[in-house]
Amino acid sequence: MSALALDGVTYAYPDADGAALRDVTLAVEPGEFVVLAGGSGSGKSTLLRAAAGLVPHFHGGTFAGRLVCGGLDTREHGPAELAAVAGTLFQDPETQVVMATVRSELAFPLENRGWSPAAVARGVEEAALALGIASLLDRSTRELSGGELQRVALGAALAGRPELLLLDEPTSQLDPVAGDELLAVLRRVNEEWGTAVLVAEHRLERCLPAADRVVALENGAVAFDGDPSAFAAWAPPELQPPVTRLCALAGIPARPATVKAARQALANLKGGLSLPTSSGTNGGLSLPTSRGTNGGLSLPTSRGTKGGLSLPTSGGTKGGLSLPMAIALRGAWFEVKDGPAILKGVDVAIGAGEAVALMGRNGAGKSTLLRLLAGLIEPTRGKAMRAGRVALLLQNPGDYFLHDRVGDDVPGAGALADRHPRDVSGGERQRLALELVLTTGAAPVAVLLDEPTRGMDRGHGARLAARLQQLAAGGTAVLVATHDAEFAAAWATRTILLGDGRPVADAPTAEVLGGGWYFATQTARVLGGGALTPEDGAARLRQQPVEAAP
Repeated sequence: MSALALDGVTYAYPDADGAALRDVTLAVEPGEFVVLAGGSGSGKSTLLRAAAGLVPHFHGGTFAGRLVCGGLDTREHGPAELAAVAGTLFQDPETQVVMATVRSELAFPLENRGWSPAAVARGVEEAALALGIASLLDRSTRELSGGELQRVALGAALAGRPELLLLDEPTSQLDPVAGDELLAVLRRVNEEWGTAVLVAEHRLERCLPAADRVVALENGAVAFDGDPSAFAAWAPPELQPPVTRLCALAGIPARPATVKAARQALANLKGGLSLPTSSGTNGGLSLPTSRGTNGGLSLPTSRGTKGGLSLPTSGGTKGGLSLPMAIALRGAWFEVKDGPAILKGVDVAIGAGEAVALMGRNGAGKSTLLRLLAGLIEPTRGKAMRAGRVALLLQNPGDYFLHDRVGDDVPGAGALADRHPRDVSGGERQRLALELVLTTGAAPVAVLLDEPTRGMDRGHGARLAARLQQLAAGGTAVLVATHDAEFAAAWATRTILLGDGRPVADAPTAEVLGGGWYFATQTARVLGGGALTPEDGAARLRQQPVEAAP
């Protein structure tokens, strides 16, 4: 029996103009690891909701065809019964975590299944160890970062050893190390427990090495179903992993799906291209010097005040010119009562017109830093300074919608205007919420975004990158917390890397992302530190003509 089987499934959300799923027929077999690909709004999340019984039992709408999950027909069994055979993790883990502590959250599904206290304790311990969250077991779930919540929600899904895992963007809020560790856990439960895995992802470069098969959706229908190598050869540009796009842009016949395959493809070419392992230079190509930073952490002397606060007159440099400060922290600490210090004496300034990426491991303090700069919270010590209104988009865009109709919150929402916010895809919610924060109130002096590419495909990510560059060119300071090195490389001239509550690096993006193991782009891993994006890498390869080996 298949772990999951869809036969002619067609589904439309209430009041939607068209179907979100169109005559979908596919099966996931026991022990299979299947990646679900497709652009934002292609139907990936809807398919997972259908497999979990949320469609149509929770969302409503019209459903046709047949879906059987773990032997249970979703026409006869609802989400509660299906949860016994399918563990789920959706795009908004903060809405899935319901208990007060991490330990009780992991124990909750096991207790509901009637496990003995000893079995519950063992299941909690195993799930916590597998996902690296043992140190969080006695923490309040309200104090966790988005990435920590994501791992806790996945732990709750894994604890009962389900036959099938349904995962929607499970690495979207995880730092590179945690993302790799999570995928290693998924591969292990897939190989050793025989658990079938169906995972929807936009950052395909993370998942393809683990996949047996890729299913791509387009406009709610299956457009491709095959192995990862065949997918890389088939994929249109907006679905290509960065290394695949690198080779396509460079005119290299091979279409590798992984860094290892890309390096092998280049090694097979005549001329024997040198592929360095060190950071800094590549074939004599030196990394650019600073072009969007004041040298990092020190704030210049102030000459003015606003709202009683002393404001630095310069935030950074751009093209050799001093930039007026838009937002800054001076000696800023943020300490939790009877808890840890999340930020420790942070000094940082962002100038008008700067485009800055904020990176770092989960729990490093990125979201807290954004909240301080926006004025949602105040430092326990030190100062936060703003030259005007700061627009902030936090990790859960659903919190920004006050009405049951998208168009009532976001005028000009187009075809999505009549939809309920919960019925649009994660990427669509992100884009709509961004428009909402940008257009509400006076023009902002700074725009702060927290993981804005969560649920967003590469095409929409590229358009967001262009929008951020446009905002910066118009004099708005842009600061974006992200784990997506590919996205940061596309628009950020400066990158701040947080570690242990304070910046450990503040430099041009090419220096920070050019040669690392984890905080690096796929192109940099293939070619070295001199090229970050597929476009950069392809241009460089074209300057060193090569021929395919016979």
